Amino acid sequence: MTLLQHELTDFKVQAFQNNEFHEVTKADVLGHWSVFFFYPADFTFVCPTELEDLAAKYEDFKKIGCEIYSVSTDTHFVHKAWHDANEKIAKIQYPMLADPTALLARDLDTYNEVDGMAERGDFIVNPEGRVVAYEVISSNVGRNADELLRRVQASQFVYEHGDQVCPAKWQPGEDTIEPSLDLVGLL
Repeated sequence: MTLLQHELTDFKVQAFQNNEFHEVTKADVLGHWSVFFFYPADFTFVCPTELEDLAAKYEDFKKIGCEIYSVSTDTHFVHKAWHDANEKIAKIQYPMLADPTALLARDLDTYNEVDGMAERGDFIVNPEGRVVAYEVISSNVGRNADELLRRVQASQFVYEHGDQVCPAKWQPGEDTIEPSLDLVGLL
């Protein structure tokens, strides 16, 4: 079953951001683009490389009106401890969501019941709180923030221009395709 167009469940979780704890709810994510970036656990091996990569691109995401929410089943206290102990994680300025009850991980079908952790998954959520793109991959393979940013930009473009589609490797400013009967079989 697909999660495309799935509406986020109502949620309220704790977050660690800018050396403070605060609450994040579904209402906080409505009205802007979001990326929910699930990873298995703090103090692991691939995760800090991914989160550092996202931290390096955070301003690019913010410029296009997209908030990043990293999510694991660790508590917000563990997020702070990891932030304080790891120079890669210390670079993070986006909210690190604590999902110890796996409410979000279960809602977006990334929760691994056997391990008690989320799988490595990222979800692009539109301003109405609906999933418009996602991927879930093996926990031993890291993701690329550049490609995730490109997918958000393409999702935003087609959201605003419903009569057009973005071809493979599309970048902002490049030509798009306006599907028509005349193009069938020519691309």
